[in-house]
Amino acid sequence: MDHHIFIIGMPGSGKSSLGRKVGSILRVPYVDMDRLISEELGGSVTEIFARWGEDAFRNAETNLLIRLTREAPCLVSTGGGTVMREVNRAIMKSSGVILLVDRPLDQILSDIKLDRRPLLAEKGLGEVERLYRERIDTYRASADLVLRNSEGYFSGVSGMEKLVRECWGLNGRTR
Repeated sequence: MDHHIFIIGMPGSGKSSLGRKVGSILRVPYVDMDRLISEELGGSVTEIFARWGEDAFRNAETNLLIRLTREAPCLVSTGGGTVMREVNRAIMKSSGVILLVDRPLDQILSDIKLDRRPLLAEKGLGEVERLYRERIDTYRASADLVLRNSEGYFSGVSGMEKLVRECWGLNGRTR
């Protein structure tokens, strides 16, 4: 493991749930950026947005990415908007591989929990559709690897595990 793997994708695509499970299976370091920022700033993502605004949260993401590049390689679930900043894309590209969890919009809409999504909570499912259209081209253009996550959780875990093993040369071994 000589580089990070940054997991990107829409809110509700499976970045965190799949990343956490694959990190556990492979016994590799795993970081959920939203969770770490919440812990460090003392509030949920929704509370941070309300208290300090989106720019402050996005700055915290950039600062965390910089900090992570100075640490041992790990599997990193980013927030849905992290990759939308050019500086963040540059940081991720220079220190790792970007893995897109690409899940169909209709599946995201069918089970996304809006109350956990600060950009979406007040605006509803229409906002999810708008963000998808706004972001999907950037996600796909930024990705070094793509996991098509449309066949359910267990298939997603298996697919991500395979990609991570190949990317880090784990060859079927756990560490």
